[in-house]
Amino acid sequence: MNLKRHGLIAGIALTATLALAACGSDNNEPSTPASDAASGTSAAGLTCVGGSLTAQGSSAQKNAMDEWIKSYQQQCSSAKIDYQGTGSGAGITAFSGGTADFAGSDSALKDGEESTKAAGRCGGAPALNLPMVTGPIAVAYNVEGVKDLQLKPDTLAKIFSGAIKTWNDDAIKADNPSATLPSAPILAVHRSDSSGTTDNFTGYLTAAAPSAWTAGKDKVWKAQGGQAEKGSDGIAGAVKKSANSIGYVEWSFAKANSLSTAKIFNGAGEYTALTAEAAGKTVAGAKVTGTGDDLKLSIDYATKEAGAYPIVLVTYEIVCSKGTAADKLPLLKGFLGYTVSTAGQASLEKLGYAPLPETVRAKVESSIKNLA
Repeated sequence: MNLKRHGLIAGIALTATLALAACGSDNNEPSTPASDAASGTSAAGLTCVGGSLTAQGSSAQKNAMDEWIKSYQQQCSSAKIDYQGTGSGAGITAFSGGTADFAGSDSALKDGEESTKAAGRCGGAPALNLPMVTGPIAVAYNVEGVKDLQLKPDTLAKIFSGAIKTWNDDAIKADNPSATLPSAPILAVHRSDSSGTTDNFTGYLTAAAPSAWTAGKDKVWKAQGGQAEKGSDGIAGAVKKSANSIGYVEWSFAKANSLSTAKIFNGAGEYTALTAEAAGKTVAGAKVTGTGDDLKLSIDYATKEAGAYPIVLVTYEIVCSKGTAADKLPLLKGFLGYTVSTAGQASLEKLGYAPLPETVRAKVESSIKNLA
């Protein structure tokens, strides 16, 4: 196969298998085969660097990280990268404590103690929030005979606060006039662990349904009642096996478990199904509130963009702007450079993620190049 580099890079976006095949292809520039390379540029156009990285945090991006690590290591076998989906809170703690080379978090570092501890780990240099994974939050449900469930923010808030207790409640009927809803009690499933997904979901409820949701925005679930499960896989598994249940979970986990997902009423007055394009419209409207290479975002959950799916989270990679160990920095830049590349981002849609909008992706790419 005699392909040019740009063609090979595009191949990665199609499948990891094609990318691997491309690794053995001819190229216009000399290149050590990826399987033997300790460093240098692979035949697939990746920057291959030997060494190892240990990371942990957001379970929301675990499926994305697994895909990226598999693809990168297939082409750069001397790189060893381990990512554990321990939850955003645990990831930040591990990063600040020096036991993780980078962390995944579904919420940016909080100003104050959290940012100060992270900077301490970086030798006093600021830690950066780099948006990497757009993980739409699906409202997954398991109600026999109910298809295309649609919910307004107030209805959703009342379900998870316990104010709405049965599926045939008048508010759910009003949102779904043509559906046959059972009189069964609702089993609402939420996270038991500190979670950036919970932080984003409760942030959405706080912004979109302020009169119905009074439990506030937090990584820890504050509302009473419901069933608690650990991790995204815990919620997805509980909804899948429990009749008349509903839960919030990243789209990738809903897809992996073949769960039905609700349409959500957005600020434009539309019930919108969850798609990569619809979620991307919300992220594209986010404002960068960080400074310099820090790309902390503020998401408008009440976006009036037509066709936008409003419940989204962005998982950040938490890294040192300066101060990463010299034996870790090249691989950190090489691997994260691949994850934010056009090819790396495009490879995720099949897993239930939305690629970063180009305006955001290009800024993250630039920040990674500046890591020192």
